[in-house]
Amino acid sequence: MDSLLLDSITDADALAKGRVVVCGSHGGMYPAAVASGAGVRAVVFNDAGEGLERAGVAGVLALEGIGMAAAAVDCNSCHIGSASDTLARGIISVANDVAAGLGVMPGTPVAQAVALLQGAAAPAGQLPPVSESRQELKFGNGTVLHLLDSASLVGPQDIGKIVITGSHGGLIGGNLKRAIKANARIAVFNDAGFGADDIGVTRLPALNARGVVAVTVACQTARIGEALSALETGVISAQNDLAQALGAQTGRGLSDWLLAIEQD
Repeated sequence: MDSLLLDSITDADALAKGRVVVCGSHGGMYPAAVASGAGVRAVVFNDAGEGLERAGVAGVLALEGIGMAAAAVDCNSCHIGSASDTLARGIISVANDVAAGLGVMPGTPVAQAVALLQGAAAPAGQLPPVSESRQELKFGNGTVLHLLDSASLVGPQDIGKIVITGSHGGLIGGNLKRAIKANARIAVFNDAGFGADDIGVTRLPALNARGVVAVTVACQTARIGEALSALETGVISAQNDLAQALGAQTGRGLSDWLLAIEQD
């Protein structure tokens, strides 16, 4: 089968063009735009618990408009961030009309869905590029927050800073080195519905070992893929030991917690 496994759609390169891609990324707008820009023929994402305003599958549905077959797996059926586990255990939860026309339906095992998606035609168009934002925002009494819609944007400039990402909190491919690209002071992720084996929060203990305070916000309280949404409405769903020592607790608003830290 002419398929390609990518733990993150951001790893797509020239080899992805014209292929059926099974990826570990959530099915939001930015990953969908990356898939489209890479010339993917059809794609399977993770539904990330769907979350607030169905942000976790918004890209799956948007790809229908350009004629690309796309689907997402139930986050509880396999590990987000792992294409191999998605292929092995994933069960489709959402399919756009193009994919449905090929027989891909909720309940379809991914291995079967991939076989069906081999019949997909090339998309008729391309999604507009989604501007994956990186911005700095003064918060409270002047603390600067680094808002990154994807953890892939983390760099040396974020060392020792408060970094809020829109990315899921799962280790990509189970790789501890990919927990974060630079040691922030505080790192925030989306729990992506926790998912199978609580994979959606596995960055937290990995970051604890690196001395990084880290929390996730509940997917139903913030749009995955949008850092500003996490800050504005996100509610903490999990925290590592370092964060707990600073007062982070399940059910506490993210902005409330960050304000309290600033005032200490």
